[in-house]
Amino acid sequence: MPELSKAALRRLIRARKRRFTPEDLLAASAGPITRLEACPEFQSARTVLLYHSLPDEVDTHALLARWRGRKRLLLPVVDGDDLRLVEYAGPDSLVAGVFGIAEPQGTSFTDYASIDVAVVPGLAFDSRGRRLGRGRGYYDRLLPQLRAGGCLLLGLCFDFQRVPDVPVDAYDVPVDAVV
Repeated sequence: MPELSKAALRRLIRARKRRFTPEDLLAASAGPITRLEACPEFQSARTVLLYHSLPDEVDTHALLARWRGRKRLLLPVVDGDDLRLVEYAGPDSLVAGVFGIAEPQGTSFTDYASIDVAVVPGLAFDSRGRRLGRGRGYYDRLLPQLRAGGCLLLGLCFDFQRVPDVPVDAYDVPVDAVV
């Protein structure tokens, strides 16, 4: 595959996603979620940043339910141009956010050094951990703060979202591994 621009790669991945029904993607989520839960770093983590998945992402809803009460789970909340983190208190604590993404209500969590693992969504990832997001840079502004605190950054995606090369800019932050 020739090197694509970010916009072209976003179009390619969106086209790949459209080949699957929501039911297909839900079923395909089982593999990445099982591999994530098998990671020793995830198993030993006490505080984990996850995301509340959109219909076209690896489904994290059952994962949140399974680990709630066993780990401190954090979810991102869009706050202007940034993401702030809030502890997940269950499905009843979620409200639709700016982009229709379910977000928890509550006090901001700012002890980034205590976050052991951050599970990060993306449209595409390559073998070097380079990540292509949806284009607004929310995670690119958050991830340096998490990395500075010693957090392990794990990308989570479907197999068809893995590509040979993700184009990057100076501000793009790679993940440590892709599940």
